[in-house]
Amino acid sequence: MRKNRVVITGLGVISPVGNDIPAFWKSLKEGKSGVGPITSFDAASFDSRIAGEVKDFDPKSYGIDFKDIKRTDKFVQYAIASARQAIDSSGLDLEKENKERIGVLIGSGIGSLYTIEKEHSIFLNKGPSRLSPFLIPMLIVNEASGYVGIIFGLKGPNSCVATACASGTHAIGDACRIIERGDADIMISGGTESCIVATAVGGFCALKALSRMNNAPQKASRPFDQERDGFVIAEGCGIVVLENLEHAKKRNADIIAEVVGFGMTCDAYHITAPDPDGEGAGRAMKVALGDAKINPEDVDYINAHGTSTKLNDKIETLSMKTAFGSHAKKVMVSSTKSMTGHALGAAGGIEFVVCCLTIKEGVVHPTINYAHPDPECDLDYVPNVARKADVRVCMSNSLGFGGHNASLIVKKFTG
Repeated sequence: MRKNRVVITGLGVISPVGNDIPAFWKSLKEGKSGVGPITSFDAASFDSRIAGEVKDFDPKSYGIDFKDIKRTDKFVQYAIASARQAIDSSGLDLEKENKERIGVLIGSGIGSLYTIEKEHSIFLNKGPSRLSPFLIPMLIVNEASGYVGIIFGLKGPNSCVATACASGTHAIGDACRIIERGDADIMISGGTESCIVATAVGGFCALKALSRMNNAPQKASRPFDQERDGFVIAEGCGIVVLENLEHAKKRNADIIAEVVGFGMTCDAYHITAPDPDGEGAGRAMKVALGDAKINPEDVDYINAHGTSTKLNDKIETLSMKTAFGSHAKKVMVSSTKSMTGHALGAAGGIEFVVCCLTIKEGVVHPTINYAHPDPECDLDYVPNVARKADVRVCMSNSLGFGGHNASLIVKKFTG
């Protein structure tokens, strides 16, 4: 059976380097870091005291009223704000659309630890009778998808994905499948996260996963650099409007790019560490290439997972070599996380937005803080300075705890 083609018609983002697409993209092209000292809680006693925090976010400016602000956590607010940006930029007039044919699928790796911390403290100090009636809906990961559906009145397929740091990529891939098989005409999809709280930072510190370069925050996230010492925790959201090509053409939509491939696999190896031979991640890339019916040589740019941890960057480089063979040395690779930090379940959504902008604008953003080449990480990471390039095909990779691997392929729309 012929699959419906899926195109991207709208983009939205909330991030440590900008809360709209123009500001976000300008920062990335200029190689600006959004990492700084943690301000959301007192981190003085923590090994890692830095993060990629979202700055100057006002939910009211995105049409979120006071009642909904009180009833939602930030990861939900980020999703609503990004979805509104994406819908507005797509040119959709929702009042003229069949809302039963518009769905939502937004991933989040953790949901709200802030609400859990706050309400647990109330429970300990004042007892269960003082807990908020909104405790449960504020913390569960499906509320991002649910609330976006409620705010915009979207009654089509609605679900969520929680696969750690692969959540956003899995969400977009799953949303594409919904359109391909004809279950919806439009899907609002991506990833969202906001968990820069003591419990999360403390937990990742206990794992020895975070950078301790506290004296130079903006240089701490340094993917593929030999002196990298861990990732920088971050927050944010990336949302796209995915649309059946025929539906987009009927309304004369401005088509940004086309989604052509999706692959997902499991390492089946370890709860946090990647498979040391990179087989699982490499196979996800191969599956995506097969789904897109293209050769490795057709890919111009890879937005890497690129977390800045010793193990991830080494294994991801190996997996790209496994999937791309000799072309791995020729394809451009960069890590958005070098500037934003690692937004966990939101990362895949944010980085998919980057791939769309890369194709649209013909610019590959750099991997900043790349100063010490690592013999085990020896690809073209577009170090430190953006590069103009005619990019026709991009791959976006996400690798999550539990061995979850996901790859998406997007290409320039050619009719």
